[in-house]
Amino acid sequence: MENHSIDVNSAVQRITEKMDWVSERSKSKIPYKTVDGVHDDLSESDINWWTNGFWSGIQWLLYHETGNEKHAAIARSVEQKLDRCFEEFYGIHHDAGFMWLLSAAADYRLTGDLEARRRALHAANLLAGRFNPAGNFIRAWNGTDNSGWAIIDCMMNLALLYWASEETADPRYRQIAECHADTAARCFVRSDGSVRHIVIFDPESGEMIDDLGGQGYAKGSSWTRGQAWGIYGFTISWKHTQKELYLETVRKIADYFISQIPADSLIPVDFCQPETPHLEDSMAAAIAACGMIELSRELGEEGVPYLDAAKRMLAALLAKRCCWTKESDGILERCTAAYHNQEKETNIIYGDYFLIEAVFKLNGNDAFLW
Repeated sequence: MENHSIDVNSAVQRITEKMDWVSERSKSKIPYKTVDGVHDDLSESDINWWTNGFWSGIQWLLYHETGNEKHAAIARSVEQKLDRCFEEFYGIHHDAGFMWLLSAAADYRLTGDLEARRRALHAANLLAGRFNPAGNFIRAWNGTDNSGWAIIDCMMNLALLYWASEETADPRYRQIAECHADTAARCFVRSDGSVRHIVIFDPESGEMIDDLGGQGYAKGSSWTRGQAWGIYGFTISWKHTQKELYLETVRKIADYFISQIPADSLIPVDFCQPETPHLEDSMAAAIAACGMIELSRELGEEGVPYLDAAKRMLAALLAKRCCWTKESDGILERCTAAYHNQEKETNIIYGDYFLIEAVFKLNGNDAFLW
């Protein structure tokens, strides 16, 4: 029988102690992953990479938890470097939400910095500009062949639009976010609660044409991180709108996810993947846990099963999939970007972000940045 108990105070202490020296060592970087235990740096090589807001997000979480100004300074250095994306423009994509919500918008929320507010609103306008009114979706990536592509991950980016709408009292941002969320509920979520990663629409008519397996095992399978994006993303949309469709949708996705959790509570890359190779994605577990904790807060007594599932997964990660030593700049192990081709079972920056966010949520002192 697995032990699902979590010593939250100990976990918070381990995180803050490790991230104190890691932050110092990587303070001039924008990390994506660890290479031989050391954070890489995308600040020069790929400033538009979609994960480039997570290092800043980690620093804002730590700043909120500890009050240490060095974390705010490191976060702001990322924010300033990301200005290059605005200047170059061509590399900006739908993950503007991930990039600027966890950097500039987080800065403004926690400190009131008006320059950060300007940056975040600028990013929100760029994200809103990717909206296709024919199909009511936000286009994912750039290029000549994918103008009708949208992905489940974008449910998280909508938080930037909700924030902009609330900040400016302009309903247009929220309306765009809701249109996309409505489309995602209809076209991305299957009847059993499993989720498609990529959906292709005709960009002229808006008709759904096809779907792709994307970063999961295959078309028709269940990529676990996509499930997690759906859980957290629809919870965020519910929190900002109180629209019943979103609550119904997130419960459907979360119930499916819980039904598939293995006995050891360690999450595979895809719930439909073959026995070999068996690949884990600790990031999917951490993201799903964040979403389920937030969902449980919204549901009260009805949310207990979601909180229990989140604790099960977090207990497994903290006991078996975390590095607390100086052997690595990263914490969360066995993070897998995609079943095919990309990084497999390593440390990736947003795995650390969501692990930290989830633990801080359980501690009751989280800064809700979404």
